[in-house]
Amino acid sequence: MQKIPTGIAFSFLFFIILSKSNFLAKAPNTTIAVNVGVILDFDTWTGKMGLSCINRALADFYASHNHYKTRLHLHSRDSKCDVVEAAAAALDLIKNMEVQAIIGPQNSMQAKFMIDLGEKAQVPIVSFSATSPPLTSLRSPYFFRVAQNDSSQVKAISAIVQAFGWREAVPIYVDNSFGEGIIPNLVDALQNVDARVPYQSIISPSATDDQIGEELYKLMTMQTRVFIVHMSTNISSRLFNKAKEIGMMSEGYIWITTNGITNSLSSLERSVLDSMQGVLGVKTYVSETNELENFRVRWKSKFQRDNPTILTTELNVLGLWAYDAASALARAVEKVGTTNFYIEQTTASRNLTDLEAIGVSQNGPKLYEALLGTRFTGLAGDFSLVNGQLQSSTFKIINVNGIGERGIAFWTPENGLMRELNSRNTSTYSTSKKILGPIIWPGESSSVPKGWEVPTNGKKLRIGVPVKKGFSEFVKVTHDANTNKTQVTGYSIDVFNAVMETLPYAVSYEFIPFANSNGGSIVSYNDMVYQVYLGKFDAAVGDTTITANRSNFVDFTLPYTESGVTLVVPNRDNGSKNAWIFLKPLSWELWITSGCFFVFIGFIVWVLEHRINEDFRGPPSHQIGTSLWYSFSTLVFAQRERVVSNFTRFVVIIWVFVVLILTQSYTASLTSLLTVKQLQPTVTDINQLIKNGERVGYAGGSFILGILKEMKFDENKLIIYDSPEECDQLLLKGSENGGIAGAIIENPYMKLFLGQYCSKYTMVESIYKIDGFGFVFPIGSPLVSDMSRAILNVREGKKMKEIENAWLGNQNNCTNSNNQVSSASLSLASFWGLFLIAGVASLLSLIISMSMFLYKERQQILIHFHSEGSILRRIHHTLGIFDKKDLKSHTFRNIALQDGTGIDSVQVIGASEASPNSKYTPSPSSYPTHTEPPCDCLGAFQMPPREYGDLSPNGQASQLAPVIELVSYPNQEEIITIEIAHENC
Repeated sequence: MQKIPTGIAFSFLFFIILSKSNFLAKAPNTTIAVNVGVILDFDTWTGKMGLSCINRALADFYASHNHYKTRLHLHSRDSKCDVVEAAAAALDLIKNMEVQAIIGPQNSMQAKFMIDLGEKAQVPIVSFSATSPPLTSLRSPYFFRVAQNDSSQVKAISAIVQAFGWREAVPIYVDNSFGEGIIPNLVDALQNVDARVPYQSIISPSATDDQIGEELYKLMTMQTRVFIVHMSTNISSRLFNKAKEIGMMSEGYIWITTNGITNSLSSLERSVLDSMQGVLGVKTYVSETNELENFRVRWKSKFQRDNPTILTTELNVLGLWAYDAASALARAVEKVGTTNFYIEQTTASRNLTDLEAIGVSQNGPKLYEALLGTRFTGLAGDFSLVNGQLQSSTFKIINVNGIGERGIAFWTPENGLMRELNSRNTSTYSTSKKILGPIIWPGESSSVPKGWEVPTNGKKLRIGVPVKKGFSEFVKVTHDANTNKTQVTGYSIDVFNAVMETLPYAVSYEFIPFANSNGGSIVSYNDMVYQVYLGKFDAAVGDTTITANRSNFVDFTLPYTESGVTLVVPNRDNGSKNAWIFLKPLSWELWITSGCFFVFIGFIVWVLEHRINEDFRGPPSHQIGTSLWYSFSTLVFAQRERVVSNFTRFVVIIWVFVVLILTQSYTASLTSLLTVKQLQPTVTDINQLIKNGERVGYAGGSFILGILKEMKFDENKLIIYDSPEECDQLLLKGSENGGIAGAIIENPYMKLFLGQYCSKYTMVESIYKIDGFGFVFPIGSPLVSDMSRAILNVREGKKMKEIENAWLGNQNNCTNSNNQVSSASLSLASFWGLFLIAGVASLLSLIISMSMFLYKERQQILIHFHSEGSILRRIHHTLGIFDKKDLKSHTFRNIALQDGTGIDSVQVIGASEASPNSKYTPSPSSYPTHTEPPCDCLGAFQMPPREYGDLSPNGQASQLAPVIELVSYPNQEEIITIEIAHENC
């Protein structure tokens, strides 16, 4: 085969490629045009900008996706800011142009009918500017909102209110579905942060400047200074211009705008921005990217060429949403395919109207599914439709300053307020104002407004005061018939006036008496409180108790009196006319304990002295009597027996100290009982009144009736009193004589009552805890916090004491009745430490003494323990050893000498009582006086028993200790001394 030259081969390949290109160029266009409608208000800035962005989006999209087989073909209609025009345009586009989707409408008012129309024809309605929350409730699957729902920003607004601690806010909104749609969500969000909405200001869409000014003047007369504006930019511009004109853009006012206004700030005129200085706004946040910046430059250049007469050409987020909406629709149409893009018309009929004859899109369900599945990154951020709603919830908080805006914070649902979006501290939800940047408030003030002011229209606060009979020291209403003037005085009134004077601003108010239908004393304080809840009073002042139930309807300031409900009963004089009053100083438990310890100490002394002291030996009855006598005689310090053991002396010293304290305390208490008037309450426990069925009294109109019912008091036993004097008379009569046995009274009344009647009555029990008296205001009133702080200042100063002395009297001038009630008997609780010391010392001495005894006699004890016999026999033997004298004790080895003319006694140390079988004479102690020597030195000296000394191995007695016996003979002065030194004389 002949080889083709290389040059010819390349030439042939180039010819083929060129031929193919010419063929494709001449081939017919294979793209399919899909009709899409656009309904906007072309005379508005949003309409012009939106249409421009839609066209730019399709141009950019198909330029980068030229291989797509579908092309959106736009059919634009001007709705002329009219709902009917928008509906007619939609019907025309669906029926005549057979559009497969409609971008629009521009506002929420036009959307409702169009959404219903789109659902009927299965034509998706894609809106980038209809943001009203109620549109979601239509639940139409063919409505797609490529914009933020207005309800998504209410938490950001409430976070601002919470950050500055404002308690009230007034929404100002336009009277249409766009304006009113956000209000339920906004009110709920504000209430969640404890902010009230006392009033809602509604502006008609067709309102004139004068009508807007009239509404603003009404707002000036109210206390609230926080206003949240939600309306279109054309009405809001006139609103702020008017607000500045009448002085509502000055210091002290707070204005917050929703994103419907804030997103379009760049399109507002300079004069409007000048009127909005200091306004805070919530703005949709869009991340700045290079793609967005390039588009902004390209769009601005193209828009100015197409609209040379429009000078303000700043792109906002609505334009970005329009751009993304068109891009999303182009993607969705391509996914559906290239067939069935038509409307199947209804069978014609003469009687059918245009609405009844509307057709159904064949690709509507597929296009609906395609739009829900569309995901991409648009100019406004990530594009994703969940349930037909754009998912975007980050807001930027801005402050209008100068000719533009200045960002002060961001808000996200997860983290609340943030200074920067990339902040690492995102673990908790924050509403702290410290996070916010510097703010210039209206009036060029840098100080945070408090959110409310006293009304400037000269209106006085209507303060309700109760008309009552008794306890007029707290509130007293008197009417002068001559001058026809009402004067209100009393403790509560003076406190209120003092508190109002300490406020940093002036408040005008007047007292309005509140009486029953007949003009007499009120039946219940709850009725007066309820009048504040109904708005008939701006506040209520008086002896009004703070209760949980009342706080459900009104707000209370901090209490200005002490709290509590107490039981007051009469005193009775027990007197000293009682034969057994000498027993009263000590309680029964202390009497019994003292008696037991006297016996215990007597026993300890006997144990310690029995072996070494003759005074504690002898017959059992003698030993018991001596021990008890010795112990009880310490009461009067008259003990005569001599103690020789150091352990005994240690115990006795401590016991004498205990007895001294006891006797002195007893003497002081008994003296008080016999010399001071003894007052005791007739009742000490409220349960005693319930058990005995006694009659009790309570102040008329008080909430105490409910407490008594809860405590199961018989309603027939509850008596009303209206004054301290009436209460006194009822208590004097007593329950049996038609009076009362006790009065249930609040602490402020109790102080006043006891101050008047001193020692006649006493407070015996606090039966209920309450918060005291407070001033009543409507829920959310901004005055509450300032009044509460002022109450603290007044209570801590001298002014409160002066008011108390003026109305309630000086409590120190009357002896407190509680001090005259005799104290209770001395109890063991006051002396158990002394008894503990005495007991420990006694037991310690006993243990040591017995240990020494067992050690000294261990040989004899062990001998018998090793021998045969029962345990009882061995113990008996040990006790027998203990019962014997301790012959080695120094008390039996020395002769006691006493100064005088004779010798009182002769003691032979080591001797013991003579047994019947012994030939030895008894102990010399048994001889009071001897005329002869008790021992015959000339006779044989017999072997003494063992207790006289140790035996020698040969059975003989070892040497005895030297003994000196002194014998006194009558009528003779000489003294014979006999010394026994050895075993024989």
